[in-house]
Amino acid sequence: MDSLSSSSSAIVESLRGCGISSSARLGKEELRKKFTMPQYLRLAMRDSIRYNDAAAGESRRVGGDDDSDEAAPLVPIVVFINPRSGGRCGPLLKERLQHLISEEQVLDILEVKPHEFIRYGLGCLEMLAALGDSCADETRERLRIMVAGGDGSVGWVLGCLSELHAQGRVPVPPVGIIPLGTGNDLSRSFGWGGSFPFSWKAAIKRSLNKATVAPLCLLDSWRFSISMPEGTVIEPPHCLKHTTEFTFDEDLEIEGELSENIIYYEGVFYNYFSIGMDAQVAYGFHNLRNEKPYLAQGPIANKIIYSGYSCTQGWFFTPCTSDPKLRGLKNILRMHVKKINSSEWEQVLVPTRFQMLV
Repeated sequence: MDSLSSSSSAIVESLRGCGISSSARLGKEELRKKFTMPQYLRLAMRDSIRYNDAAAGESRRVGGDDDSDEAAPLVPIVVFINPRSGGRCGPLLKERLQHLISEEQVLDILEVKPHEFIRYGLGCLEMLAALGDSCADETRERLRIMVAGGDGSVGWVLGCLSELHAQGRVPVPPVGIIPLGTGNDLSRSFGWGGSFPFSWKAAIKRSLNKATVAPLCLLDSWRFSISMPEGTVIEPPHCLKHTTEFTFDEDLEIEGELSENIIYYEGVFYNYFSIGMDAQVAYGFHNLRNEKPYLAQGPIANKIIYSGYSCTQGWFFTPCTSDPKLRGLKNILRMHVKKINSSEWEQVLVPTRFQMLV
């Protein structure tokens, strides 16, 4: 695992939430004027995503070499929403957001993946801008993204956006958060709140209001690589990507013999990542929510489920258990870090009785 350089850590910006007085609140029409893109741009982006081709939206361009009759919105916004978050209120939230902004600018993250939007949706805007469309150019420059979901959804979007910097496609759109998850740690860190209120209709408007005036701040990120014996069937999270090209640093000392068949993953994380018991609890909840969605009806129910998994994983009774699944991390994990501006790998020593690492 190595930390990204200071320049790379700036590739993803987050909108820092800030309080807004009632006098600064905007009505529906004012919101649409600030956020809604011209119809031809919305349809062009929709077509490009639908057909997996950034050029598919060119036919929607109606203004020749200069679309001067169409003005770019002051704060064009695209919202990703996770329908499984927020106590399964995703469909209602999506409908409300589409009513406030537009149907094409509110995307179900399970139907339109973030990398698809970046490759084809943003690609469409960039293509139109290259053809002389000033409205598309200004929309691309001003674009902001909101994520309605938990930390996993936010991290998924941020990870995909980080690829823009590597591709030289700037500016990277800043990201704001509508907290719909259980923990919402990223949302707490950037002032967007730790939970979604019961009066969610008003809360959505407040969150959109914040996005118009919230200042930008930088978000640190870290790149990490994982190697493990091949053969175990796993379903990696969105933050991990399988890679076939992976070479160990020559200066990195590996204890023991490496398996001949190794599978490699790499990804980016924000705030923190966890290995061991804490990760197992989160993974168990994730699987339960997918298999039995009727049990995960809201933050309170979710936290009760988390507590149950914590007990079954030995969270409170680890010293009294002999379950081999709860053996210390030291027996199964070797971790090294390489700091910024350093060529040396440093091993992170894990105490014998540690059951988790955050």
